[in-house]
Amino acid sequence: MLIIGERLSIISKQVREAIQKRDKEPIKDIALEQYKAGAHMIEANIGPAEDDGEELMEWMVSTIQEAVPLPVSLDTTNPSAMEAGLKIHNNEWGKPLINSTSFDPERFIMFELAAKYNVPIIALTVGKGGLPRDAEERVEIAVQLIEKAAEYGLSPEDLYLDPLVLQISTSQQQAKEVLRAIKLFQELNDPPMKTIVGLSNISNGCPKELRPLLNKHFLSLLMYEGLSAAIVNPSEVIETVKTVSVIMGKTLYAHSYLQI
Repeated sequence: MLIIGERLSIISKQVREAIQKRDKEPIKDIALEQYKAGAHMIEANIGPAEDDGEELMEWMVSTIQEAVPLPVSLDTTNPSAMEAGLKIHNNEWGKPLINSTSFDPERFIMFELAAKYNVPIIALTVGKGGLPRDAEERVEIAVQLIEKAAEYGLSPEDLYLDPLVLQISTSQQQAKEVLRAIKLFQELNDPPMKTIVGLSNISNGCPKELRPLLNKHFLSLLMYEGLSAAIVNPSEVIETVKTVSVIMGKTLYAHSYLQI
């Protein structure tokens, strides 16, 4: 499973202050910690970045890749900033990932960028009509997203479908709908569609001591249903990922499997 380190987000006070000061060291330290914890890719979430988005994304991507030999998941709603990140990204360690588009016409430009730079893209199964009610509605939107991507020259293999994980504290029934959607998404194509979640969304708003517990157990259920990738705190979930992989027979058991 693809593990994308989530900790370099503008939402974090430490990251936000480092960005404001253009202080590379905290950014590099967090990137390196996630790399050592088992991340295969690092998320660079700069938010809307309306004022200095292009320069900021360039700075973030180059800083991360100075610290670790990993590709970067680019997270911004600013198309110009997204393209700046795609241009500067060092593809020696793999292609970047666009995070994200949706079935909102204002976000279709991200499909255009994915096609232009030949990179994968996350497609959120949500449109202008609001949040999806259940797994079936998520599948309906997913089909529309696959068709729209094809209009831009993207194949289903270029997409990571995201069912949109919601807070369990306010939308408890949606957790099961997300699990069902992950299973159903894979049936939309052969080979199966790739799937991804922002894992920590499940525990947003919950007490601090409960968050890791909810995240780990939800990840186990998602992996059982065939989840392809997750944006996570790698140090929090890496043992879960390795253990579930062994139980499901995807990794050969050894007494030292946690160290492999």
